[in-house]
Amino acid sequence: MFGGEGLRVGLLILIAGVVLVGLAEVFLRWRYGLGSPPLYVADTRMGYRLAPGQRIRRFGNRIEVNAFSMRGGAIHPQRPDNTLRILMLGDSIINGGWWTDQADLISQLVQTQLKQSLGGQFAQVEVLNASANSWGPRHELGYVARFGLFESQVVLVVLNTDDLFAIAPTSIQVGRDRSYPRRRPPLALVEALTRLQKPRPLPELEILQQQGGDRVGSNLEALRQINLRAAESHSRLLLAMTPLRRELEEGPRDYEVIARQRLLTFTQAEQVPYLDFLPLFQQSSNFADLYRDHIHLSPQGNQLVSQHLTHLLETILAASGALASASFEELAGDDSDLWQ
Repeated sequence: MFGGEGLRVGLLILIAGVVLVGLAEVFLRWRYGLGSPPLYVADTRMGYRLAPGQRIRRFGNRIEVNAFSMRGGAIHPQRPDNTLRILMLGDSIINGGWWTDQADLISQLVQTQLKQSLGGQFAQVEVLNASANSWGPRHELGYVARFGLFESQVVLVVLNTDDLFAIAPTSIQVGRDRSYPRRRPPLALVEALTRLQKPRPLPELEILQQQGGDRVGSNLEALRQINLRAAESHSRLLLAMTPLRRELEEGPRDYEVIARQRLLTFTQAEQVPYLDFLPLFQQSSNFADLYRDHIHLSPQGNQLVSQHLTHLLETILAASGALASASFEELAGDDSDLWQ
């Protein structure tokens, strides 16, 4: 009899444990989106990209990835008639990561602002978002080489200062670094426990990150190649760069000053309009409000960047006469005197 009673107690404890685990699983998935991280795939040209065809909710934020690994809804590879299409390339600043809802992405904000400011000039405005965490110019060139420019009239590359020093594309981290998962964990609880552990560095990736050579030169060459592809497609390349928070607190370091000057010289030689956000951020009464950490922007920072990018695009479009016809040829004109 004691044995039967003990068995019943044991079963009740087991059932209670299963129920608690089930409730915890549901809560973690519903409240935080754990168990459904954005997935990545390895790619020989850009190292890695977001796995196509994802629609998840992560920490309360909607994340949608289309068939071309863009952060956004489905698009047609050919530009629809009477459409202004802008291809925005970038890293986590543009991608927004898990901390940015689909509606609050810089690309989405620019698209909304352009629709409002351009009125009925176009049947529709599309700002495509091709980006991924830790991408640099060579990753972005790989994306363009893989998928093309989607007949975009404008290609807008948004860098941050660290991107000038980005290493060559590699897929080492895919499926091995928890920030670049290849498949979803079996349980949200498993991911929760994994996130509590200190990340383990990948020795092969550390070796690549410690390699010397002229990284700035390699990344500028990648930008030059993107510019050539844009010109061949009768599109127009624009560049913008956001600063690190440290650059506002202490000023850029010597090597960053040199790299910034090389980028400026490049844009002048290639006649590429370039918008440097460092002086714009310095004008802010409290630049700390523009950041969520040392590099990524807050919602306020996204708003500021999107407003200036919209103004840049409006000015280039107006100067080229594209607001009247949206032709590739007009957008390929030389407006380099407008921007440094």
